[in-house]
Amino acid sequence: MENNCTNRVKRRIVFMGTPDFAVESLRQLVENNYNVVGVVTMPDKPAGRGYQLQASPVKKYALETHLPLLQPEKLKDLLFLQELEQLKADLQIVVAFRMLPEVVWNMPSMGTFNLHASLLPQYRGAAPINWAIINGEKETGITTFLLTHEIDTGNILLQEKIAIEDNDTAGTVHDKLMIRGAKLVCKTVDMLIDGSIPPLPQPHVDTLKAAPKIFRETCEIEWTKSADEVHNFIRGLSPYPTAWSTLYTAENEAVGIKIFETAKEKTSHQLPCGSIVTDGKKYMKVAVNDGFIHLKEIQSAGKKRMAIEDFLRGFRINSLSGFRS
Repeated sequence: MENNCTNRVKRRIVFMGTPDFAVESLRQLVENNYNVVGVVTMPDKPAGRGYQLQASPVKKYALETHLPLLQPEKLKDLLFLQELEQLKADLQIVVAFRMLPEVVWNMPSMGTFNLHASLLPQYRGAAPINWAIINGEKETGITTFLLTHEIDTGNILLQEKIAIEDNDTAGTVHDKLMIRGAKLVCKTVDMLIDGSIPPLPQPHVDTLKAAPKIFRETCEIEWTKSADEVHNFIRGLSPYPTAWSTLYTAENEAVGIKIFETAKEKTSHQLPCGSIVTDGKKYMKVAVNDGFIHLKEIQSAGKKRMAIEDFLRGFRINSLSGFRS
């Protein structure tokens, strides 16, 4: 243990990441005395109503802990490459960052590894947590792997599985993997330092499931699908970027609705898909092809997120109202 701690201090690490998911890994490295000599994150971006420049969560943590910080606009910029080289990293760690050019990932003597929120080779891409839940998977996990030319295809270092529970959302799975992933990052560094981790090629599978970036149009609900599919779709996009649909009132007014939490009911019925059944007070459910989706927590355009009971108190809904795909 003593030798390993000494090696931690000797090995120089550059960390690359941007969102909250990455902060936990960086925090674990810092608090467990790994030698983080620099942090690379995205440039500040305008956000919010005033479009004021906002620092990334990783930048905020780096500033709090007085870590050297780089925020390149372009990863092939000569000045950035010179500054990165001056950090003399033995190892680079990437968690929820950008695709790196070879000149960056090939710079350290020990290479660069990435933490990915899936069990590779499945769910390569930008949104692995969302797509695993949308597709109804019962388990997912985290993988550390060495970077190479093709995105998310490098040799695997370590993997760890977790179960996806029936009512897990993208948010709850994100938080579980964030904590477990941070520990796996530290374990991966330790094993790379002592040479006890042979990188293994990703296994061949007959059918690869992708995890492409999600856009607003991706998030529109198709009420003609099954209760399982619609329920999984909604929880796979909750709390962000959030599934949505257009509600048409009895007066044919169109209202955009984001849906955060649902329950499913499987039963036969004769209603058109998208039809609403409600008592106008405590419940509201939407017909799908093999049952109903009970809406539990929603947000109408221009309003705050609220429980369905609160929504029904302020919004007149009846059997002539309905959703359209």
